[in-house]
Amino acid sequence: MKIISGSLKGRTIDGFNIEGTRPTMDRVKESLFGMIQSYIKDSICLDLFAGSGNLAFEAISNGSKLCYFNDKNIKCINIIKKNIKNFNIEEKTKVLNLDYNKCLDYLKDNQIKLDIVFLDPPYKNECLNEIINKMLDYNLLNKGGIIVCEVDNNYLNKDFKNLEIIKNRKYGDKFIIIYEKN
Repeated sequence: MKIISGSLKGRTIDGFNIEGTRPTMDRVKESLFGMIQSYIKDSICLDLFAGSGNLAFEAISNGSKLCYFNDKNIKCINIIKKNIKNFNIEEKTKVLNLDYNKCLDYLKDNQIKLDIVFLDPPYKNECLNEIINKMLDYNLLNKGGIIVCEVDNNYLNKDFKNLEIIKNRKYGDKFIIIYEKN
């Protein structure tokens, strides 16, 4: 697995084979980052189910100023930390080893506002509606910020208060749905 564009282009991301993770494939990632390119520069991002950190590393490579990597799996956290050190990007990262609800509570308690949120939970965990509603209740997303969801079915609510779907694409058995806060 490699970073496909930006300042870290071509660098190898360790962790593609961590048990329980499902990295976003390069062709899907390339299309996704083409869709969100105008949102990335100087953004603050969250990869809530980071796994290998693939999406957050791509965001940093393309100009994000800070990315929060969160995963409850300590193996993922250790791989993410190793990649951060190898890429020499410590100042652009914050790594959290929390359950997704505790991560959202942490962000609220620390008054952290986000520009981009990547939501790619394990496919059998249909928690995205709950997470998006909690993020909205906590007011974690800046106006004009986006939530990028990767799911294996189209079970997401279409109507969230203050969110508008700006992209909805199907890639094989995956859907990429992008919401923007208005």
